[in-house]
Amino acid sequence: MSWAGPEDIYLSTSLASYLDKKLLVLLRDGRKLLGILRSFDQFANAVLEGACERVIVGDIYCDIPLGLYVIRGENVVLIGELDLEKEELPPHMTRVSEAEIKRAQKAEREATDLKGSMRKRMEFLDMD
Repeated sequence: MSWAGPEDIYLSTSLASYLDKKLLVLLRDGRKLLGILRSFDQFANAVLEGACERVIVGDIYCDIPLGLYVIRGENVVLIGELDLEKEELPPHMTRVSEAEIKRAQKAEREATDLKGSMRKRMEFLDMD
């Protein structure tokens, strides 16, 4: 007796095809996680083994290790398999330490805040 049913047609669109593969998971807050998919459920809650958060600022990046990581499905925007045969990042990217990437993030935030505050001060000039 076969247990296959009509829902088995859609198995290829399920996360089952990604089990035990290295994935990139983009979260709703903009974080990018990499790791091996070990488990998932019907809500797209997922467990990544050997997970790390990839932080990119300009031409520098850092992979911050997280270990075994559980992701709530409602926070997932995109999941994609990484091709292990290809280089993950362009050659001009430079890997830096966690402390260095945090300094770069802070400087980038400060520059963005300054740009926003200057734009706010100049709003009265808009004569649309």
